Amino acid sequence: MSLEASFKLLNIRIPESVKKCSHEKQEEVLEYLREMDDIHKKAYEIAFNHLESSFDILRSNGFQEWQKSKPSK
Repeated sequence: MSLEASFKLLNIRIPESVKKCSHEKQEEVLEYLREMDDIHKKAYEIAFNHLESSFDILRSNGFQEWQKSKPSK
């Protein structure tokens, strides 16, 4: 399945900036979004709606903390 289709299955809007990222970074964002609980999904949607085009998931606190908590490869 393509990444675009995977993002659509999550039923979460994705910033345009993610679509311009490398395939590996898009997969990382997809993994992050899949692991979000309902509370974090709601916070993501609020941030995305309020900040619109200036929202950058890669620079968001949640994504940064999630990356730090992941085991190193």
